[in-house]
Amino acid sequence: MSPRAHVAVPPTKPVLVYDGDCALCRSLVRRLQPVLGGRVDCQPAQDGDAEKRFPEIPDASLATSVQLVETDGQVYAGAEALFRTMALGRGWRRPLRAYRCSPAFARAAEWVYRFVADRRTVWPRLGH
Repeated sequence: MSPRAHVAVPPTKPVLVYDGDCALCRSLVRRLQPVLGGRVDCQPAQDGDAEKRFPEIPDASLATSVQLVETDGQVYAGAEALFRTMALGRGWRRPLRAYRCSPAFARAAEWVYRFVADRRTVWPRLGH
């Protein structure tokens, strides 16, 4: 897929903006942080700083999917943002490679991401 936005003032290190009200998103970020080793800042969209730092990202985009803001100002969303974030960590480059090389894989990954994201308020209740 391709970048959806570009920010005028890029961060000094990549920033993953996620839904801080979503238990699934918070869990994913907690699991990613050790793998990322501090190479990516993870920031909940609800803290208001993301909107101030990156006004070019529409509020609707912040509300519907994770956003990865790269140091070159490019912004990626959804499954691509997750795969790019994982690739910044240790040993997780293969999913991004598959995403880039296979349009079918990319479409499937985005479909799965959208399916889960659209139902993210249901997932925490499944375990109860």
